Amino acid sequence: MPDRNPIEDQIGAVLEALQTALPPGLLAGVYLYGSAVADGLRRDSDLDLFAVIARRLTDAEKHAIVGGIVLTSRRDHLRPAGWRPVELTIVVRDEVRPWHYPPRFDLQYGEWLRDDIADGRLPPSPDSSPDVALLVTMVRGGNRLLLGRPAADLLDPVPQADVMRAISDEIPSLLDDLASDTRNVLLTLARMWTTVATGEVRSKDGAAAWALSRLPAKHRPVLELAARAYLGESEDAAYDARAVEAHAQHVVVQIGRAHPNPKSD
Repeated sequence: MPDRNPIEDQIGAVLEALQTALPPGLLAGVYLYGSAVADGLRRDSDLDLFAVIARRLTDAEKHAIVGGIVLTSRRDHLRPAGWRPVELTIVVRDEVRPWHYPPRFDLQYGEWLRDDIADGRLPPSPDSSPDVALLVTMVRGGNRLLLGRPAADLLDPVPQADVMRAISDEIPSLLDDLASDTRNVLLTLARMWTTVATGEVRSKDGAAAWALSRLPAKHRPVLELAARAYLGESEDAAYDARAVEAHAQHVVVQIGRAHPNPKSD
């Protein structure tokens, strides 16, 4: 008998949790995107899933989803070997099609919400979430259907102007996390720069390679460290705070130069 694929097992467990938590017909489509579809999962990659539903969730349904997903996602020894932290974003079909900006999600689950979940608090559903524009673009580009209807049937293409607008709108909140989540923020900034300059949404390590070839020598070391750690080639070391800040500000300037007026139509 061939060895079982732990990621396929985990995807099956997530789908089962969703179907158990929700009434029949509410799930319109579930999709895999991110590293698992692009260049392959890295050592610390999350398992990225995106779902489209027919209406907004009730609080009881949200609690049921979170209660099921947390069992598949936890980072401790209770999670089966080979399984990954899950990031799940759920949007309402009629709130993303026809496409409009800014979009919103109805529920998002990720390990950064663990403390709130442990205290019984539901992840908040914001009035708007610019990041959904980037997620929809990746979901449509990845074209990996897990359940329901194809992404192209449920998700309109996001205009390039709205992708650029979303990147611009996300930068301030991203920089707020620079000190606490340095590696991820540096890699995300590299991906943003790559996207505005090329129109492509690349993997984090692919974006880092692109950015490193264009950075001045003084701004390369912190991104090189982040990329090596992401690939599992080294452990995260202590980042030099001044170098990180200078690098981030340089990349933000480059993003603005690559697309100087992201809010114009």
